[in-house]
Amino acid sequence: MENSMAVTGKTMLKKVVYVALLVSDQDKALDFYTNVIGLEKRGDYPTPDGPRFLTVGVKGQDFELVLWPGTPGRANPGSAVYTIEVENCRMAFETLKSRGVKFEAPDILEFPWGYAARFQDPDGNLLQVREGRGAFRR
Repeated sequence: MENSMAVTGKTMLKKVVYVALLVSDQDKALDFYTNVIGLEKRGDYPTPDGPRFLTVGVKGQDFELVLWPGTPGRANPGSAVYTIEVENCRMAFETLKSRGVKFEAPDILEFPWGYAARFQDPDGNLLQVREGRGAFRR
C-alpha cells in the first residue's frame, strides 16, 4: 500500500514538534512543570482570541508541551499519558518526591523493559519518569 502522505516519493511529514497538555490554570501549570519537574519555559505568546500559547520542554530537545487551558484528560489508573525519559529513575524519583510530587506507588515500579515512577500534575494529568534498560534504553 502506498503512503498517502508521500509527495514525489518523499514523506512530507517531518516530526512531531509539540502536543497540548490540557490544564486548568496556565500559571500554576507553568510553575509545576518548570520549578517542580525541571522543564524549561520555551514560549509565552498571546493569541488573537484567547489564552496565551505557553510551552515547556526538556533542555536541548526541540519537542514541546503546550500548556493549554481545557479540561484535563483522565487516563486509567496504572497508565501514564506523558512519559519523560530520565538517566536515573531512582534519582528522579527522590528529587521529585523532595519537591512535593506524590507518586501512585510508594516506590519505583520495575518492568522487563526498565523502571518507571508514576505521578499526577496539579490537574490530574498522569505522567511518569522512565528509565529504560537494554534495548529499551534511549
